[in-house]
Amino acid sequence: MNFGNDFSREYVGSGSFIVKKSQTKVLEAILGTCVAVTLCDHAAGVGGMIHLLLWEPFGDGALTSPASYASTGLPLLVQAMIDAGAKKDQMVAGIVGGALIGPVSMTDRNLDVGGRTADTVDRILWLEGIPVKVSETGGYEGRRALLNLESFETRIEPSLRMSGRGATDFTKPGPEEIEAAMKRVRPIPQIALKIIRMLGEGDYGWLDVSEKVRRDQVILAKVLRLCNVAALGLRTKVDSIERGVILLGEKKLMQLVMSAAFEDYYSQAEQGYSLTRGGLYRHAVGTAMLAERLALFTNFDRPDMAYTAGLLHDIGMVVLDQYIAKVDPFFYRQSKTQELDLIKIEQETLGVDHTQVGAQLAEIWGLSETMEEVISKHHYPEKAFNAPRLTVLVYLSDLLMSKFQAGLDLGLTSPNSFVSGLDRLGIEPSQFPEIVNLIPRTII
Repeated sequence: MNFGNDFSREYVGSGSFIVKKSQTKVLEAILGTCVAVTLCDHAAGVGGMIHLLLWEPFGDGALTSPASYASTGLPLLVQAMIDAGAKKDQMVAGIVGGALIGPVSMTDRNLDVGGRTADTVDRILWLEGIPVKVSETGGYEGRRALLNLESFETRIEPSLRMSGRGATDFTKPGPEEIEAAMKRVRPIPQIALKIIRMLGEGDYGWLDVSEKVRRDQVILAKVLRLCNVAALGLRTKVDSIERGVILLGEKKLMQLVMSAAFEDYYSQAEQGYSLTRGGLYRHAVGTAMLAERLALFTNFDRPDMAYTAGLLHDIGMVVLDQYIAKVDPFFYRQSKTQELDLIKIEQETLGVDHTQVGAQLAEIWGLSETMEEVISKHHYPEKAFNAPRLTVLVYLSDLLMSKFQAGLDLGLTSPNSFVSGLDRLGIEPSQFPEIVNLIPRTII
């Protein structure tokens, strides 16, 4: 089977599916707790893949995002295959994913989200009379599901491509080297810092912000692109700042300006922490979106602050990424064999962790004490005193993104604070599927 460089890859994001005729292309999904299903009809030359988040819909999920759930999404994939010319009695399936991504809590084991999703997939395929040719589910390792659209073969790989690099020839950076690396990092635009301070003070001077955006053609183009993603369901094109304000509102536009400004900042990182190009940025924005939704779900009075904190929480990774890129397979293996979380592995490997570096950047940029605390304590929210609720919101969002959007980064957040975090936000463990349902499918 050829899955090499001659084949372009198309990523299948969570809560979506793709069906295509025979061509020189590979469909790919990177999976943690999520489950991917591939369907192929070799005779008809049709193949497809779906990336499932949960086993069944919660709330209005069946209406708003049916492809996210095994019970509603898998029938959609089968029908799309038939519409493309496939025959059900010629289809074969592959099932991949559903792992417990570590470190793992007892709540993870009891809820068994991935296992329930995989079981639902098995049941639906049996009822449809579609045999499963390839299956690898459960366990504690993230996986890549690959579907070759020329040979219509499914392949399963570890989520992290091991390059053979190790820590044997790696020299731990000293404080002076880390400080120099911080100075080399391109800072975020002043407009982003201005908005962060405005949101922190509750002062929404949109006219001043919009004028600055108009004068920066690069930021303007990015903001309009993000506006069109955010307004996708409205079926109308956003071609100006004024139009964006009308459709999305001033607060949402300010969030999109911040996100656009941070895109260049996060893009300085290559593929140390990130499992895919641009993964660090998408993880930050996804965490921001989820933190805002969790804030609304739990009646936190400042969802805009939750978005900002989510966007900022991993800023220190950009500085350390160059070092992680040299030892990423070793780094990843440590997390599995020693069951350590990210902070402990960073401390052992680098002598410093991304929350410490992020807090230093926050101080240099003049961010508030609240933001600095969230950045420095989001892996151990029980240590936060000035903004404990906001820190818990970001911690839970970071943890959920790492488990269910596993294709983005090496996020190895400790689960030890998970149950207490839910309790501090007034969320019952039985509501966990509802929380998972808030995870963004499309990340702006």
